[in-house]
Formats: sequence, C-alpha cells, structure tokens
Amino acid sequence: MNRDQATILGLTALWTLIVAGVGGLVLWRLRRRSVRTTVIVAGLVPMIAALAAVAQSVRAMFISPHDSLVVLWTLAFSGLLGLAMSILLGHWITTSSRDVGRRLRHLGTSYEPVEGGSNGNVPAELAAITDELELTRQRLAASRERERALEASRRELVAFMSHDLRTPLAGLRAVSEGLEDGVVDDVPGALRQMRTTVDRMTGLVDDLFELSRLTAAPPPRRRVAVSLRELAEDVVGETCEHARSEGVSLTVSTPPNDDRLAVHGDADELTRAVTNLVGNAIRHTEAGGTVKLAVDRESDGRVRLAVTDGCGGIPDDDLGRVFDIGWRGDEQRTPSSSSTGGGLGLAIARGVVESHEGTIAVSNVNGGCAFEIELPPVPANT
Repeated sequence: MNRDQATILGLTALWTLIVAGVGGLVLWRLRRRSVRTTVIVAGLVPMIAALAAVAQSVRAMFISPHDSLVVLWTLAFSGLLGLAMSILLGHWITTSSRDVGRRLRHLGTSYEPVEGGSNGNVPAELAAITDELELTRQRLAASRERERALEASRRELVAFMSHDLRTPLAGLRAVSEGLEDGVVDDVPGALRQMRTTVDRMTGLVDDLFELSRLTAAPPPRRRVAVSLRELAEDVVGETCEHARSEGVSLTVSTPPNDDRLAVHGDADELTRAVTNLVGNAIRHTEAGGTVKLAVDRESDGRVRLAVTDGCGGIPDDDLGRVFDIGWRGDEQRTPSSSSTGGGLGLAIARGVVESHEGTIAVSNVNGGCAFEIELPPVPANT
C-alpha cells in the first residue's frame, strides 16, 4: 500500500468515526422519538459518512474532478434511495407499532375483535406479536364467557337449591307442628315421611359436597385398575329394583369375550357417575320403556360406556347445557323430579369423567337420548 492509499484510508476512517459519533449522539437525543425518525437517522448516517470521506478526498486532490463528480452523483442518488427506503421502513414499523399499542389498549378494556386490523405490511416480529395478542384476546374472551356461564349456573343453582330446600323444610315443619299439637293420627307414618324427607335432603347435601370436591381440584385419590364391565353389571343390579318400581326395563350388554374393560381410576367415583346416569335415564323414561347400558372397547383401545333411555329426546338448544350445574330438562321444580334434588347428577358425572381424563357427551337417538363415556384404558405398565 503506497502513501496516498494509506492517507485515503486514514481520512475515510477518521470521517467515518466522526460522523458515527455525531450520528450516535443524535440517535441518543432522539431515543424517545418515534421509530420512524430513528430509522431515518440511522439510514442517513452511513451516507453522510461516505459523502464526507469523498469530499475530503477531493479537497486533498486524491481524486480527479471528473471522477469525484461521478462518485458524488452516485452517492447522492444512493443517499436519496436510502432516505426513501428508511422513510418507508420507518412508516411500516411505526404503523405496526401503533397497531400493537392499539390492540394492547383494547385488550385491557374489551374482549371484542379489534376493528380495522393490520394492513399486512408488518415486519415478522411485530406480526408475531400481533398474532399472539389476538390469540390472547380470544383466550380471554373464552375465559370470560366460561366465567359468565359458571356464574349463571351458580345463580341458577342457588335458586334451585332454595326451592328444593324450602319445600321439604316446609313439609318437615308442618309435620313436626302437627305432632307437637297432637293432630296427627298416623304418628308412625308421619315419622316415616320425616325420615324420607331428611334422607332426600341428606342426599342433596352429599351431592353438593361431592360437586364442590370435584370442582376444587383436590389431590387425586389413589387410582387402581377398575373393570368397567363389572362396575356396569353391579350398577344394574343395584338399580334394577328402582327401575322395576318405575315400570322400566333395565338391560346391560357387554362384549362376548372375557375382556374386563379395565380403566385406571377410582371405583367409588366411577360407580357414582354411572349410577347417576342410569338413575337419570330411569327417571326420564316412561313406564314400559327400556334403559340400555352398553360397555365395549373402541378400536383405539379406549373403553366406552353408553346409557340409552326413552325420554323422547332433548331439545337441540338444551343439549349444550345438559351437564351444567343445576340444569334440568323438566319445567316443574319439585323435589321429586330429580333424585338428587338439585339437578347435580349429570354435573357430578361430568366432573368424575373429566377427572379421569375421559370424555362424556350426550346425543339424541330414536325415541330418547344416549349418554356416552369414553375412558382411557389401563396403561401397559400398570
């Protein structure tokens, strides 16, 4: 490298450092300004550094006037192009940043979709932030809807419980006052009526406790291999007398092989869930009808249990509310209209099934409806 080249290199480096220092200071002073301004300054600094270095080389006579004019014009057009690109990039980033800010402000005050979405000219990083904000908005909106539905269910449950408790309590008071006044002739019958009422109220309290335990996510109970086949047969044996008294036929079908249809779970909880489904089916099936309980294994290994009744079907608008707390399909709010008194049987069944990592669903079939439970099989290492 000769002396002239070394001098040009040194001057270029010097002016680059000077312009870089000034540009860094300007950027520091403008650090709280808009992104568009900082992007434009960042795009202009290299061009100014190049122009300063060329101008110094011309003054030092290292470049001929003709060559320097060509270089200066080239740098000028390059500078204009860089300025235009910086302005365009700054506009895109500023617009996207404002859109992100608008979504953040909207997220804190509303769960509705943001009007006037992004125009599409968004850098990938800001586009990812925008998409994440939209997903967050959707999750919050869904959570809010679930919260509203839960609150509505709670209010409905309180209203139902008030009615279902007020009626038997009024009956107990009337019978007790009659016994106290000595106006009841059949004292043993009155005592039996009081005991029946107390038993029904005890069942209601037990259901409330069980539902509270399921929704509070307590520490899981010890899970063992439970034969759903044997469980279904036991439930049918325990409820057959109830079905006979209602004039309903109760049948159970299982696979012809010796498959125990074992699942991993708590036998008491699963028995309660299946008993609730069978009791609900018997209660809503007219005399002379049939309730069918079927257990089999799906092709993917999951165990399926289905309870089919003759209730005549559930309105489509109510299918999504069947498992809500306190829901009932009948209009009459009398204690005898439900075995649990508060419409908690199906809600408890859903809680039990979901705590066992299973699914429960209801659908209308010919003449009635079918409640289907699917549970994962016993793990191979169990």
